[in-house]
Amino acid sequence: MSSDDEIRSLVRQRAGRPEQVAEAAAGRRRPVGWGEQRLMIIAADHPARGAIGVRDRPDAMASRVDLLRRLRTALSRPGVHGVVGTADIVEDLLLMGELDDRLVIGSMNRGGLTGTVFELDDRFTGYDARTIAEMGFDGGKMLCRIDPGDPGTASTLESCGRAVTELARLKMMAMVEPLPVRRADGRAVLDADPDALIRAIGVGQALGASSAYTWLKLPVVEDMDRVLEATTLPVLLLGGDSGGEQTYNAWQKTLTNPGVRGLVVGRALLYPPDDDVAAAVDAAAAMVR
Repeated sequence: MSSDDEIRSLVRQRAGRPEQVAEAAAGRRRPVGWGEQRLMIIAADHPARGAIGVRDRPDAMASRVDLLRRLRTALSRPGVHGVVGTADIVEDLLLMGELDDRLVIGSMNRGGLTGTVFELDDRFTGYDARTIAEMGFDGGKMLCRIDPGDPGTASTLESCGRAVTELARLKMMAMVEPLPVRRADGRAVLDADPDALIRAIGVGQALGASSAYTWLKLPVVEDMDRVLEATTLPVLLLGGDSGGEQTYNAWQKTLTNPGVRGLVVGRALLYPPDDDVAAAVDAAAAMVR
């Protein structure tokens, strides 16, 4: 059976024996000692927010078979520690047997769909803390976009704070992604001003009743050494979708800061400009090591 045939057989597994998902989660070998390592994590939660484009390819992530093939390649590379994903993707990877000894971070709020008027009212439509614990996963990730001009930000902050509290009570990582954003042509886009990111960090790291298990996921902007002085929490750098030499240089420079504990990158590595997933992942993992 070819790799693509194996992936397509997931439909039969899901239809005929859906209980295999829970069985695969219960049998997964969990990684140990990961909190003391620098981490390389693959992000794969973009389609759940309607974000399937990469650079000039508006439908790059449209094929689930192709995405899973790319994820399999990425997760097989040395130095890759795990994945961030929604239930549909994580459960496919479980059924494929790709998550032994890998961190699994469940993506929690995906309701702020790309390009919608309600994008900043980012509802928790994905994993919740209880399910993450019951499945034996390692933490939950939440997107916390902050736009002073959008009232949807308030409900997102409240929901993220509740999720951080619930994860902390269960002693699981809360991966918080505090992003300052603004509207441009009706879309929410990153405000890359360092001072805006510093303010967002102050808000994001204070969410919840405890920060003991909170990690931050941050973009690379100008003046990152000054930006990183805004927190004592572990930081993971996000990747965006650009890829290329400029992106790698920015990661490499910022990874030298002692507060940075690794990378969480999705589209830039899964869909690199030359389409060589293995080479892109290997180059990023080498920086983390």
